[in-house]
Amino acid sequence: MREQPDTYEEAVRYIEDIPKFTEKHKLEHTKQFIRRLGDPASGRKVIHVAGTNGKGSVCAYIQAILEKEGKRTGFFTSPHLVKINERIQIGRIPLEDELFYKVFLEVFHVASQMEEEGIAHPSYFEFLYGMGMKAFSDADVEYIILETGLGGRLDATNAFESPALTIITSISLDHTDILGETIEQVAREKAGIIKRGIPVFYDGTSREAAEVIKETAAKCGAPCREITKNAFEIQEVDRKYIAFSRVNAYDKGIKWQVPICGVYQAMNAEIAIEAAEYLLRGESIQKERWPETVASVCWEGRMEEAGDHLVIDGAHNPGAIEAFIESVRALRESDLPVVVFAAAADKKYESMIECLCRDLPVKAYIATEIQDKRKVPAEKIADVFRWYTEQKVLVREKPEEALRAAYEERSEGGFIYCLGSLYLAGEIKNILAGGAFHAEL
Repeated sequence: MREQPDTYEEAVRYIEDIPKFTEKHKLEHTKQFIRRLGDPASGRKVIHVAGTNGKGSVCAYIQAILEKEGKRTGFFTSPHLVKINERIQIGRIPLEDELFYKVFLEVFHVASQMEEEGIAHPSYFEFLYGMGMKAFSDADVEYIILETGLGGRLDATNAFESPALTIITSISLDHTDILGETIEQVAREKAGIIKRGIPVFYDGTSREAAEVIKETAAKCGAPCREITKNAFEIQEVDRKYIAFSRVNAYDKGIKWQVPICGVYQAMNAEIAIEAAEYLLRGESIQKERWPETVASVCWEGRMEEAGDHLVIDGAHNPGAIEAFIESVRALRESDLPVVVFAAAADKKYESMIECLCRDLPVKAYIATEIQDKRKVPAEKIADVFRWYTEQKVLVREKPEEALRAAYEERSEGGFIYCLGSLYLAGEIKNILAGGAFHAEL
């Protein structure tokens, strides 16, 4: 039996070490693990969300609306930007260290018992998923917002078989070595969360993905709600927010805002609003308060203005880069921006770089590295940039040095955008949280 970690810090180290001694398992393994935890999500209303981009934002908007209506919620999300506790939230707040450790121990003992019986230890993601479900059970939440990790069909979260609603957000190419090389193949994996007779709400922007989702839903007898850009109109794009109106009789004339300047957030908010309307149908609600609630949601690492003329965006696949470019162009900035870019080796970083160089005028690029074994060397990233652009390309291996170089390169009114990886977003936030960086500028 493995030695029990005695502190929160030891528990986090244990979780981070899990990939060293086990790997991903089939869904039946996850189901057995969850059964041994006592089926903690049983009897609760689960909203299961998959998609390439936007799923975290959709989850956050749904959770905020449900909380506003007095519902107790749990939210399981990934990855985390700074601290692992971010993955398990109750009432929009990550678990405190003491509670995180308490739940860890409950799950640790079940995992240890499985190993004693010759059953493989849960994977990293399975273990955290089990912790989330146990924490939500202990807190007696009514709703669980469950975000998939990778894909959908084979994702550990798909072990839950009876959600109240499934949602599929924007789909583009990502993790192609696992999910497939075409939009249709990726969509088929995401559509694997659709359950027999359970409604599915989905982003219908991609026709290729929409056809796959509709076909899968029809086979499952699952009612479909396709949401397209015809459902809303963007009214204003500001550095602090996006304002939009909904195209329906009930909400006509009501101005909605999301406090993020990514234009794609209007679609994410619309999906969440329609999902909440379905979930709360027949109940007495105060929908006039929803616009204020949506406007209060802050989803870190997504077009987040994190410092002086500094924006962090977690765009890490070609679809997200296209959305990022659309958002920056909509701001109509007079000064060209500086881009700080890093990527993981399993991402389509060359396609991302090509898109950036082709579609977004930039003053300079700073190539850097994430502090992870999957990092792409900064010099290799720089070589790709140099292939696609004649603009200045600098190499700074450490993100802090890259950030400093970006400030030196930017013009007086120009912004710095850090993107390419959620790991980079988290590392930049850690640098800024340390306080020393700004003091030296």
